Amino acid sequence: MKGAAEHRTALPVCFPFTGDVVGGSHFSVLGLVENLDPARYVPVIVPQFRDGAVASLFRDHGIRTETPLRWTELPYDRSVTPWKIAQVAKDIPGQMRYLRSRPYPIVHTNDGRTHATWALAARLSGARLLWHQRGDPGAAGLRLAAPLLANQVVAVSQFASPRPGLWSAARKARVVHSAFATDVEEDRAGARAHLIDELGCDPRTVFIGFFGAFIPRKRPTLFIDAIAELAARDLPRPVMGLLFGEAYDGGRTERELEDHARRRGAGHIVRQMGFRTPGTRWLAACDMLLVSAHGEPFGRTLIEAMLVGTPVVATASGGNIEALCEGRIGVLVPPEDAGALANGAQALIKRPEMARTLAATAMASAKSRFGDRVHAERIMAVYDEMLRIPLPDPATRSVTPPVPAKARSLRSEATS
Repeated sequence: MKGAAEHRTALPVCFPFTGDVVGGSHFSVLGLVENLDPARYVPVIVPQFRDGAVASLFRDHGIRTETPLRWTELPYDRSVTPWKIAQVAKDIPGQMRYLRSRPYPIVHTNDGRTHATWALAARLSGARLLWHQRGDPGAAGLRLAAPLLANQVVAVSQFASPRPGLWSAARKARVVHSAFATDVEEDRAGARAHLIDELGCDPRTVFIGFFGAFIPRKRPTLFIDAIAELAARDLPRPVMGLLFGEAYDGGRTERELEDHARRRGAGHIVRQMGFRTPGTRWLAACDMLLVSAHGEPFGRTLIEAMLVGTPVVATASGGNIEALCEGRIGVLVPPEDAGALANGAQALIKRPEMARTLAATAMASAKSRFGDRVHAERIMAVYDEMLRIPLPDPATRSVTPPVPAKARSLRSEATS
């Protein structure tokens, strides 16, 4: 049917972001908005800080950003106090006026802090709210607020989806896996040679990577414990554990991790590499990715490792199980067990042919399952359904232009 979807004016979609820590959700949104059909939906990014890192990420790629008002910044990876909640409530009238001034038919929120600061204003303004669930399925917002406020919940994995119940958003939820630039290519040999030169280590060294923010859910101390256990074993090659990422607490966590490695006798083989871009290059430089996280909804670096040919050892927890197809394309081990992580890594070190086979199978799987353009089509279908717009005729649907190489590279930097 050729109808309203073909001839209507493109509709604006508001993407607010609270805070200024760039993570996986921001790069996922970047991949989405660069692939939206401009004849159907026009994204407007509303970062909290006009000249901050979030604003720069999108603005540098020619995506419209505007910061028309101030609102309360909630703490990163910490609980919210009643005082902060009261401050958020004071922001709602201004947010409503802004949303009605466009007006926006859809507000698309993408992380816990933004759900908390924009969801109620979106609904009170008359907009439809798409609540993109990228975090803990046990989060209070998803359990208590989403059933009332969200018109639609999109979860990045089955694990992240709301649980059924009398008061639940499960009935209006669906799974849409995060998008990735599946055509990414990296020079693995060149990236590895760069690491060897930088670290001044034995060229035979096995580089085992941790990628992500240094927060409790990612379990960086468990990663260090696994490296310490592995190094004490009889291995054919030396090993090094490389922590790519950072904390956001002025260096306190970095110092604690350094002390922990020293106490475990691994201070000389555990290195903190900082936050580096593009992330895929450093993933390609590593011989394996060791995912120690517990309850990770759907880690970006795990998929990116698959796409660049780096084999993965991960805890059998959260979205890791879905991503690695129940362990068929990667090694899954019991969570919270440093010895099990070390066992998985040891198996790949001692059986390099198995590691290569797993990596090749995982790469093919990731390329077939994930993609920016397919993801954008699925999200636009959600928008259409929320607004009850007939789906466009596939024969006349506009083709989204390819994503620029620079954008594909930058989108792979996230450590969420």
